[in-house]
Amino acid sequence: MYGFLPCATNIWGHLFLIVVYQYLLYLGDKYVSTGSELMFSLVGPGIFGASAFQILGSLPEALLVLASGISGSQETAQAEVVSGVGILAGSTVFLLTLLWGTCVVFGKVDLSEDLKSFDTGVAKPLSFLSSGITTDCQTHDTARIMILSTIPFIIAQLPHVLGSSSAGNVATPFALIVSVTFLFLYCFYQVFQPWIQHRRLEYMRHKFVQNILLQKLLTSDGRPNEVVIKELFHKIDQNNDNFVTPGELKGLILGIQFQEVGLNEEDFVEMVLKDFDTSNDAQIDEKEFIRGISKWLSETKEESVNKTFHQSVQESTEEQDTLITRENKKVQGVTSIFWSYLKAASLLFVGISILVLLATPLIKTVVNFSSAAHIPSIYISFIMVPMVFNHRRAISAIQSIRQKRQQSASLTLSEIYSGAFMNNILGISTLLGIVYARGLEWNFSAQVLVLLIICLVMGLYTSFYRTFPLWTCFIAYLLYPFSLILLYVLTYTYGWA
Repeated sequence: MYGFLPCATNIWGHLFLIVVYQYLLYLGDKYVSTGSELMFSLVGPGIFGASAFQILGSLPEALLVLASGISGSQETAQAEVVSGVGILAGSTVFLLTLLWGTCVVFGKVDLSEDLKSFDTGVAKPLSFLSSGITTDCQTHDTARIMILSTIPFIIAQLPHVLGSSSAGNVATPFALIVSVTFLFLYCFYQVFQPWIQHRRLEYMRHKFVQNILLQKLLTSDGRPNEVVIKELFHKIDQNNDNFVTPGELKGLILGIQFQEVGLNEEDFVEMVLKDFDTSNDAQIDEKEFIRGISKWLSETKEESVNKTFHQSVQESTEEQDTLITRENKKVQGVTSIFWSYLKAASLLFVGISILVLLATPLIKTVVNFSSAAHIPSIYISFIMVPMVFNHRRAISAIQSIRQKRQQSASLTLSEIYSGAFMNNILGISTLLGIVYARGLEWNFSAQVLVLLIICLVMGLYTSFYRTFPLWTCFIAYLLYPFSLILLYVLTYTYGWA
């Protein structure tokens, strides 16, 4: 028995088990993601937001690495841990090649001739040189942080490159200490230097303006509708004192899914007050409100406004009433914080339980299928499993970057590099712990070299460039089959496995 499903005796049975286990693991990953996002929305930025939230995002891959080498005899663990390493390397390579290139395609806009400025206009089809995406300077920092995650891999691999087995006994625990240290430093860095949280706040402001305000508060000629803005002001001003307080301001931001990026309403309200309250009296009068909303509208240009504008104008009155009506329902929706915490904890518990229960059966099934189909198990773990686990992350990234703004492009690429960093650090820490605890041999040189090449190429590229024309997506796409070919050559031609 594998978990709760019967054993398979042929290739199609093994394939069926792989599909079923991957679907169930996908559900487990989804529960963990939903639970961590809900918990993050309740706790807000800080220790949890900087550490546990991101660790939970890379938990599935780490658990599969752990499951591949923790059970069975030493010989069995040595054979199966290769699949776990394949999943680890395949996830990082998928993020930095296929997903990175797809984000450039979906986020492309028209660029200026010098390829340094950014225009929110829709890019022309097949404009490989004059269209692309532009990021900000902080995306450089995220890419450089991701490069640091390759250091433990280099430390662990170096003795085997030099042909010194005795040095390998020292390099493994040393690399483990370095990787765990990097993990803690990264978490504390975000606590005391929370620039990533601030970027997400700014991203949410743009998303709010694009998805809500632009569709409701513009006139037929695309200008701010002051009459409607005044009506909205007085509807939000519940006590009719001609001022909007922080408490009343929450009525303006109904419907924002803060848990999607790990923010809470208080942070957003504080940012709105900073933008609107020019008199610094902790409240907003009518003129400040109109001026602030108009500023938001003028700063934000959404390419879909022209396509859906006439329909939006017709529905604006009904949508405005709905926006205000939902404020009364909001109180009912958050009557008990306790139940929200309980729901988040339950989702995390169920999701983690599924991952723990099915990680080992999946690894064993992959090995059995590869033997029956005469396909190296590393390719199944390198290609199939990472695509399933990163499906949700890919959908979120594409939806984000399709806003076609520099801010969304910067945040999306930053999330990709942050995901790659956490996947590398958490995965290598787990792998090194298994190798050290069980006395396994380091037979992962091919996978490690492929991961290092992809991380260094894509990390260094983003570290020194801010503008990525459309043609760069082909480089990212080609790096994926290149990694497969290199993996095959190193494994079967040079015997690096």
